[in-house]
Amino acid sequence: MQMPADHESCTSGDVPKDGTPHAPSLAFDAGAVLQAAFAHHQAGRTAQAAECYKQILQRDAAHADAMHFLGVLACDVGNLPAGIDLIEKSIQLLPNAIYLNNLGNMRGRARDHQGAIAAYRAALSLAPDYAEAHSNLGYTLREAGDPQAAVDSCAQATRLKPDHAQAWINLGNALLDLGSDEGALDSYIKALALNPNDANAHNNVGNILEKYGQAAGAADAYQRALALEPGRASLHNNLGNVLRDQGLLDQATASYRQAVALDPGFAQAHSNLLLLLNTRPDMSLREQFDEACAFGQRQAAKAQHVEHLALSGKTAKRLRVGFVSGDLNSHPVGFFLESVLGHLDRERIEPVAYATRERDDAVSKRLMPQFSAWHDISRLDDEACARRIHDDAIDILVDLSGHTNHNRLPVFAWKPAPVQATWLGYFATTGLTSIDYVIADRHVLPLSEASQFVETPWYLPDSYLCFTPPPFGIEVGVLPSSANGAITFGCFNHLVKLNDAVVALWARVLDAVPQSRLLLKTRQLDDPAVQAATLERFAAHGIHATRLVLEGQSPRAELLAAYNRVDIALDPFPYAGGTTSVEALWMGVPVLTRRGERFLSHVGESIVSTAGLSEWIAADDDDYVARAVRFSTQRHQLAALRSTLRERLLASPLCDAPRFARHLEDAFHGMWAHRVACLHANNGLSAQPDRPSSGDARACAERNFA
Repeated sequence: MQMPADHESCTSGDVPKDGTPHAPSLAFDAGAVLQAAFAHHQAGRTAQAAECYKQILQRDAAHADAMHFLGVLACDVGNLPAGIDLIEKSIQLLPNAIYLNNLGNMRGRARDHQGAIAAYRAALSLAPDYAEAHSNLGYTLREAGDPQAAVDSCAQATRLKPDHAQAWINLGNALLDLGSDEGALDSYIKALALNPNDANAHNNVGNILEKYGQAAGAADAYQRALALEPGRASLHNNLGNVLRDQGLLDQATASYRQAVALDPGFAQAHSNLLLLLNTRPDMSLREQFDEACAFGQRQAAKAQHVEHLALSGKTAKRLRVGFVSGDLNSHPVGFFLESVLGHLDRERIEPVAYATRERDDAVSKRLMPQFSAWHDISRLDDEACARRIHDDAIDILVDLSGHTNHNRLPVFAWKPAPVQATWLGYFATTGLTSIDYVIADRHVLPLSEASQFVETPWYLPDSYLCFTPPPFGIEVGVLPSSANGAITFGCFNHLVKLNDAVVALWARVLDAVPQSRLLLKTRQLDDPAVQAATLERFAAHGIHATRLVLEGQSPRAELLAAYNRVDIALDPFPYAGGTTSVEALWMGVPVLTRRGERFLSHVGESIVSTAGLSEWIAADDDDYVARAVRFSTQRHQLAALRSTLRERLLASPLCDAPRFARHLEDAFHGMWAHRVACLHANNGLSAQPDRPSSGDARACAERNFA
């Protein structure tokens, strides 16, 4: 029988059109009953189908077809162990390729990849031209982490049966894993030509278009998929991503909310919603906090059904600290982590990496040797991941993602480590009371704003960030306006940060500084449709297209060199820049930022304050415009600052990795000491520290926001 769709692709199986009766009695027509069973089975009438299969087996315990498809039915209703046992017994009675193919399908459902592969290969040994088995084998080989073998099997399936649409989808997925995006897209298009009503294929086309910055085309593909499967939460989530990238924040928010409504435990969609809500100035702190708490409660509920992992009460001179991230590579997290790792005292801290996705680049190659161990947890479910971390005897587990891409926050709900903290990759509460601390500094999280977090703030003395200078020999150029006479403002942040309030304020800046221009450079601007929409947004405020320079993504060295065309960087709000701001300073470009009311909007303040540029912090919109105008007229001062800013940055705590490493070590040991003290105070009865400014689900409803 045809297996149901499973996310992006699926295996396929068979139910014979005609049953093969085995020794029917004169008073009982087993063949007719078997046909009735198949009809019930395929129509989803599971109870009736099971009764028919059992009637046959009561009269003929060795009836292979009845036994086999009763096993398939048991698997369909969720009883995999019993179902697989029946299927295996049926194969002993009557070995054939169909039975073996279905055995592979059910073993695959049970996540027994090697068992499934063995079953498919056994099926193919009996029927070498069985296209469905080749396709299913390819699907499972990919699941098992062998994309090249998967391509070979799926390609054979398409050669044997060119009209097998699912085989083309499976081939496309395997090609995608090998980095052949063009080949994958071609396979998906062939699948759609055979079956235009395949939501998986439309979704996969959307994935590729999204990857290459074609947000509008990707949105169209996801909407086509949703027209076919409107109740599929993952499609609403995918659509939300590309709507967000186009700056369509209301529509993106609605898509994420729909995904969560359809699947309340869908952590990725809920994280995407939280990330977006934090960027929207029209969303109150109360709304953002409550939504984060809802996330935390849902994830805690999913984890609570399993016994909590045992916690130790040891004291130790050296702490095993696990870092969980999908960004241990050429990413802001990697850039801020690299130099710190290199200066950690291994007598005090033993760092262990838990990578949530496979990424292999120059930064990851430099990071790997800095950890005592590097574990790929991308293919582990939450429970297996939590148990792995526990078995590794991690003392402190650190989340480096928050609600950004590739996070594994649900794992933290299991409390796999005695002490847990969040740092570096996010800028608001995770909503998980199982995370004890948020690592911050006095600029990004004033004590008066601690109620915005369920985690307890742990303050580092200087900045909560330590930047790793780029390994490029890029010289700081002369002030651009000294050559062309006009000020060029710039922002290289993700376009989602440019909400309507930001566009309106920057339009005021451009209007107040005659002949000035604004250079925007980000991945989303690779899409011509997004460029046109961005021009229209500024045109609505009277800014002509000639005042804007819109550019897409570039390799990092070229991106940094582009700052030589910028006089002053403009920081968006409430979602301030992080890496982009420090990179601007490194290239001699000062950053004008705006004071905020929460961690997210304080990041710019922390960076420029730590770099000794507190005069570049504006109090409000009017002050922002006034400072932009004043700094634009101070060309000599701008040129002088540009020539010394890199040295000032490198001499500041923002780039003092040895100093920062000592502070981070002290923080981890302080957290551990607090936990041990609490254990002793409670006579060893408590496994968690007393956290004065965090709280449980009840406390989430009691927070008071101004």
